[in-house]
Amino acid sequence: MDTGAYLARIGLAEPPKTLAELQVAHLLAVPFENLDILAGVPISMEPDAIWDKVVRRRRGGFCYELNGLFARLLEALGYTVTVLSAQVMHRDGRESNEYEHLTLRVDLDEPWLVDVGYGDAFRDPMPLRPDSDFVDALGRTYRLSVDGEVWELGGEERTQYRFTLTPRAFAEFEPMCRWQQTESPWFTGHRMCTIATPDGRRTLLDDRLIEHSGGERTERPVGEAEVPELLSSLFGIEPAP
Repeated sequence: MDTGAYLARIGLAEPPKTLAELQVAHLLAVPFENLDILAGVPISMEPDAIWDKVVRRRRGGFCYELNGLFARLLEALGYTVTVLSAQVMHRDGRESNEYEHLTLRVDLDEPWLVDVGYGDAFRDPMPLRPDSDFVDALGRTYRLSVDGEVWELGGEERTQYRFTLTPRAFAEFEPMCRWQQTESPWFTGHRMCTIATPDGRRTLLDDRLIEHSGGERTERPVGEAEVPELLSSLFGIEPAP
């Protein structure tokens, strides 16, 4: 792990003092995107392939790539990291399969939930405290509740995902990673690129550009000819796939 190159990718000259600084820097620099899936480019879970895509070619990715690579950075910096499997709760109420989302537990003075691969998730590491509320840097309230071994992450609008603290191996996610690329209605049916901004989020969804800034939401249509320039100027993806 070339930690210097990775830190430079997320805009840091040296390791920061806190886990929160690392997570925020990653969210502000690396987009969550499915552009390879739409282009028919297979996504590899090999660590070197993910490194090449995200660090060297300055692309984004989805949870297996982003949280998987971030876990390697954290371990290289001396953090104790556990890979966890989560089931995403979709807006239509459907609960996803096991291994549909990869998230992270990081143990410091207490265990923390860390996620740079969900899209519009909590901005800061969240303490893993049963039945507790958490307010992130943008003032958004989340709740962690526990039923037996199952933890549930609730956002302001809906439940985001459920997970257990059972440690998982990275390779266990490979079948679901393949499924996401070939059968997932969301990832195979929609173009999506989204990145955190200092006061909100910027998203290219199909033919719309959506901006959340300071609690305000704006949206405008996007012509196909605009897409390469938008990916470059707003998301740092260059050249666009």
